[in-house]
Amino acid sequence: MKKRELVLGGLCLLALVLLPGRREAADLPADAPAELSAETNYIALTFDDGPNRGTTDRLLDGLKERGASATFFLVGERISGEEDLVKRMQAEGHQVGNHTWSHVRLRGASEETICRETRQTEEALEAILGPGTYWLRPPYGQIDEKERKLVTVPMVQWSVDPRDWELKNKDKVVQAVLEAAKPNAIILLHDIYPTSVDAALGIVDTLQKQGYWFVTVEELLKLNGIEAQPGMIYRSGDQTA
Repeated sequence: MKKRELVLGGLCLLALVLLPGRREAADLPADAPAELSAETNYIALTFDDGPNRGTTDRLLDGLKERGASATFFLVGERISGEEDLVKRMQAEGHQVGNHTWSHVRLRGASEETICRETRQTEEALEAILGPGTYWLRPPYGQIDEKERKLVTVPMVQWSVDPRDWELKNKDKVVQAVLEAAKPNAIILLHDIYPTSVDAALGIVDTLQKQGYWFVTVEELLKLNGIEAQPGMIYRSGDQTA
């Protein structure tokens, strides 16, 4: 049984027990992988700005090999021609979200711009994946209280930002994430850079050995007993903004 399947099974227990974001060994399924430590922690990898042929597909290969789930916030204008990658994300258990149509800064944007940018990408995702709630990550993580009222889905920021887009160095990105990683963290990366893909897989390898399970943002919140609300911003599995 894959790690993600075990996590999803654990989510079904939330109606009976409120999970605090970690479970003792006695609470884990009997067939949990042997490499897990006595304490299992949950963490979320998130990727912005894709999809991108040549990096996103390689990332999906690596995550599948490792039984790790992630959340992808897609730029709408990049989706055309990459529909197979978007379908694969959903089919392999990842969460797919909205990063606006053209990566426009929402803070200070007009109501018309915000609605157009978010709706266009939402429509593109619905055409490929069907109706759903596609959570939003505002570009640059920036959106004001006034603009938040226009958003009808939960929003996601992050608690760990290694600035991979700037470093473009696998080892430095891995080091920055490992120094900041902790249970319930939401890690920001970008799947359009080869160095970020390499770093992401290195991060997964190291943290899995330390007992972490990689889950989607939605799963991370549910594991903390949180039902995400429209217009709210979530920075980690147990922190809102």
